This record gives sequence, C-alpha cells and structure tokens, in this order.
Amino acid sequence: MYRRFTFFGGKGGTGKTTCASSYALNLARRGVRTLVVSTDPAHSLADAVGHPIGSEVVKLEPNLWGLEIDAALEARRYMESIQSQMLHIVSAAIVEEIKRQLKIAYLSPGAEEAAIFDRFVEIMEQAGDKYDVVVFDTAPTGHTLRLLTLPEVLEVWIEHLIKKRTKAMDLMRMAAKYEKDLQEKLKEDPIFDILSRRRDMFQRAKDLLTDHELSVFHFVLNPEKMPVLETERAIALLEEFDIKVGSVVVNRIIPAEAGEFLRRRRESQEGHLATIDEKFGKYGVVKLPMLESDIQGMDDLAKVSRDLEAIER
Repeated sequence: MYRRFTFFGGKGGTGKTTCASSYALNLARRGVRTLVVSTDPAHSLADAVGHPIGSEVVKLEPNLWGLEIDAALEARRYMESIQSQMLHIVSAAIVEEIKRQLKIAYLSPGAEEAAIFDRFVEIMEQAGDKYDVVVFDTAPTGHTLRLLTLPEVLEVWIEHLIKKRTKAMDLMRMAAKYEKDLQEKLKEDPIFDILSRRRDMFQRAKDLLTDHELSVFHFVLNPEKMPVLETERAIALLEEFDIKVGSVVVNRIIPAEAGEFLRRRRESQEGHLATIDEKFGKYGVVKLPMLESDIQGMDDLAKVSRDLEAIER
C-alpha cells in the first residue's frame, strides 16, 4: 500500500535520491500520479532522472512530475513575505530597523529550514487533485529530522508568543479605556492574527505528518557501522514524534560473487547486515545490490524500482 506522502531519508551519500526517484517512477508507470520533490541542497534528482528540474514543477513522463526546492530562493521569498507583512503593521519610525533585523535573520541558522518548511507544507496541502502521491527525496538525516519535528517544537513556542501578545493587548486596552481613538485602533491586532495563522499551519502540518495512513518515512542506509547507528537514533526520534517509519532500505550490498578483492569487504557487510536485520527487521528490510555503474536516467531507475515494490507490503 502506497501512502500519499512518502519520505526517503538517511545519511548523505547512501542513495536516497536513487531510491526516491526509482520508487516514484515505479508508481508513475503503474498509473499513479506522482510528484517527486527534492529538499536536499545537493539536488542530484535531476542527474538521477536525466532531466532538468528546477524550483517549478516539471513533467518528466506520463504520471510523473519533478521539483527541486531551492533553499536560498525560498528563504529570500520567506523574508520578503515577512517584511511585506511587517511594513503594514509597524510605525514608519522603525521601518529601517525592521529591514535591518530581517537581513540579519536571513543569514541566521535555521532561516532556510523555516523557509523550506513553509514550502514543504504548501506542497502537501496543495497536492489535492493534482497528485496521488508526493515522494520526498530529503536532505541528510540531521537537516530532515529538524524539518519534520519543527511543527511540534514551534507549536509550543508560538503558543507562548500568543499568550504574551494577548496579555500585552489586554493591558493596552485597559490603558486606552478613556481614549476612544486608541480603543478603535486596538480592536484588531494584526500581529495576533499572523501568530494564529502560523500556529494553525503548524497544527495542520503536524496532523499530516503524524497521520499513519497518509505519511510514511523510509530510511536508506549502507551496510556500515555509522549509518546503522545514525538510522537507529533517527528512528527513535521520529517514533517519539509519532511519525510512521516504513521500511529500511539497505543499499550497495556487495554481491557474493564479487571476487576475492571484495571478499573481506563483503564479510564486513554481512556482520552489519545481521545487525540491521536484528535492529530493523520489524519495519521490513529491503536489500539492494551494489551496481556496476552509477544510476542515471529512467531506464536505470526502472531496474531499481522493481526491488523497491517491497516497501509497500
């Protein structure tokens, strides 16, 4: 059973893009209208499918569309949107200071993640009648975990801001008790409205991500010690936030007949594969062999896609 929002994630360089695009292609060729979206700054999705992809949706073949989210572009749009909202609210005396603070915020840690999150939610909410499935090729694990857990974290923070704003407005209205003009101005609070809209968006995102019938996260890893440990920690965090973990896809397994040169490497992998089966067996482990050459283009992806059908079981 495929789910409407399917995420592929894991440590950088494990083959997330290959798995995400192969899975999306398989769905599309079975008649499922599929959008594959890259949130990875490396943006190797276009290379994998052998077709230019940018910040606007492009059709790749029947039933398959692609999109790469440009973090820098989204951050710039995000700050411009905030600036536009704020300039209609604040007094002219502090406009320049607001602009200066937003320029600083644009360069601060987390600005791009916040912007990507808005675009990410927009894609999920607007999938509507256009697509049956949206497949996300995500950034390396740490970035993705911060992105997916933002609704839970920021919901608490914004609730605190709303309480503070409500208290401040109550005090201002009390102080303006005998000032009719000021009372009229204080009837509406655009800042409270903005905070409320953000809170509602976080709640909608949380509802989508934690709906086990709609959303699922598949991990991709190589049979090596560090990816196994990282995947174990990431699974624990997603389950803590009630995000459904699907299959664990083990990529680049050296074939047994690879020859003497790779025999010791294969033996090392076998130990890690046993650990993977033990730790992640309950999620369903899908194993993909190391291929002779890099994956590039739809024909190569189609070969891999058949092995990935197992993640729907």
